[in-house]
Amino acid sequence: MAHRVPWPPNRGDKIRSHHILRKMVKHASVHLACFADDEAEALTDSDIKSSLASVQIVRRNKANWRAGIEALATGKPVSLTSFDSAKIRNYVRDTLNIGTIDCIFVFSGQMAQFVPAEYSGRLVMDFADVDSAKFESYAEAGSGPMGWINQREGRLLRAFEQKIAIAADYSLFVSEAEAQLFRSRSGLDDKVKAIGNGIDLDFYDPDIVPDASNEVEAIMRKKAHVQNGPLILFTGQMDYRPNVEAVTSFSAKVMPKILNHYPDAHFIIAGRAPSADVLRFDGVNGTIVTGGVDDIRCWLKAADIVVAPLRIARGIQNKVLEAMALGKPVVASVAAAQGIEAVDGKDFCIAQNPDHEAKLVCELLANHKKAASLGRNAFALMRAKYCWESRLADINSLCGIDARDMSETAK
Repeated sequence: MAHRVPWPPNRGDKIRSHHILRKMVKHASVHLACFADDEAEALTDSDIKSSLASVQIVRRNKANWRAGIEALATGKPVSLTSFDSAKIRNYVRDTLNIGTIDCIFVFSGQMAQFVPAEYSGRLVMDFADVDSAKFESYAEAGSGPMGWINQREGRLLRAFEQKIAIAADYSLFVSEAEAQLFRSRSGLDDKVKAIGNGIDLDFYDPDIVPDASNEVEAIMRKKAHVQNGPLILFTGQMDYRPNVEAVTSFSAKVMPKILNHYPDAHFIIAGRAPSADVLRFDGVNGTIVTGGVDDIRCWLKAADIVVAPLRIARGIQNKVLEAMALGKPVVASVAAAQGIEAVDGKDFCIAQNPDHEAKLVCELLANHKKAASLGRNAFALMRAKYCWESRLADINSLCGIDARDMSETAK
């Protein structure tokens, strides 16, 4: 069960679920229940889909206000009421009744509500991140009604996560740091495992990435800019709060300092669904908001430096892995660097605060040799440690899946 259709792997949460599902269908008969954010996503096809025993995709269109009212009325977290669905519940019940299900694999905490209380088979819960801690961070940073809402969400989610983890055979997290945080909060130990994210090294191969100069120039012309200075890039889903806060902070606090030294520099924000808070920086302090792009690899290839200035972050940042896999120099905040097995100053640069971000970016723009060295080291590190096959080596055994290949069985 997954909270979003696990294909195509074009955003952080879908990337992880996509590769886990792809590995599972090679060795087991898999039924899939998931949500789609819109009709186009619901209708998107995939080679994985044809390999599934059955699939139930439900369009998620519940209004936030309705989910909030339901949460208050039921005492549940909004994260659960937002994803509640009778169709999913019925599909899970019918699938369990019709055939023998040896394991339920739950991707993302919202989906754990669909595991029937009477289910006694193997249960593997992939939390990925400690979501309750994220809302606690939001509450600490906020005030007023939203502060109360986030405090409530963090408290209720923490209790829910604890309940599910006790029932599960294993609880998985995207990094050892997240796993250790959950162990300290839950009191659980042996059942909590870290399964790190990887990178599709064939897809993120700099030798096969198309040249992006025409697309970059077209966007620059459309925005009434001339591409004659360094390009600093941020990628991500641009209606996701941590991403929104990251780029607004970088544009407002960091770019003015960079422009003092490099007046022709541009900060490119490339990603789907930019919020109003993001769009208001378009054209400000050398910032250009592209919206969704056809191939994010092209923009990564065109960038001089990739930045990940997240102030609140959980787990592994795929945007950092992708940039490093393409051999780009990366400047990441402490939060964005967490969980990545890289050396500060050798494989990437870690910035302690916005002033430090500006300093590091300017130093790399001035020292092309250092920037190139970071990129080469990042490229080598990704290929040495971050292929998906090695990262997911333990998934099948945790789920009780044997080593037989379903394609061979079919023959």
